[in-house]
Amino acid sequence: MKSQRGGFALGLIVGLLIGLALALAVALYVTKVPVPFVNKVPQRTAEQDAAEQEKNKNWDPNAGLGHKNGAKPAAPAGSAPAAAAPASAQATTPVAAAPKAAASAAPARDPAAILSAREGSTVKPTPAADPFNYFVQAGAFARPEDAEQQRARLAMMGYEAKVSEREQSGRTVYRVRIGPFPAKDGADGAKDKLAAAGVESALVRVQK
Repeated sequence: MKSQRGGFALGLIVGLLIGLALALAVALYVTKVPVPFVNKVPQRTAEQDAAEQEKNKNWDPNAGLGHKNGAKPAAPAGSAPAAAAPASAQATTPVAAAPKAAASAAPARDPAAILSAREGSTVKPTPAADPFNYFVQAGAFARPEDAEQQRARLAMMGYEAKVSEREQSGRTVYRVRIGPFPAKDGADGAKDKLAAAGVESALVRVQK
């Protein structure tokens, strides 16, 4: 019975020692292995901390506001004053105002004169008078009866025709003509209407 108790106590002590050894080994392993997301951050040195403190001493919280409002930051002590604007830039200032002064000094034009000038420019030259008279000849006949019959036919169509005699190749010819027309357009219109009615005709031009 005593031997069993001694063996149990010895086993318990050995187990405790083994557990302590394992715990110690695990602790040493954990301390040597870098921890994720922690050891990756670089360590700051004392010189970097001192530089950061010196930078924070001279930091001005209103520095950015001065530029946004259009105010220029004050020049540090000991700096040279800003150079004056170039002479060429100063010389251009009065020149820019010169056209305005000239425009105001120009006299206003009379509206009536402007309208008369426009009307004069839009007047088109009158075309030259046509030196010819135009006739539409609806036929030339050897017998006067045939000429009168053609004239009556034209009268039924609304045209007033005339019969005239003319010697041609030793023979008397009786011509039936409509006109005169002072312009060629009127004669062309009458000729087209006769052609639409089946009457052959020709355009004749006579010196005025």
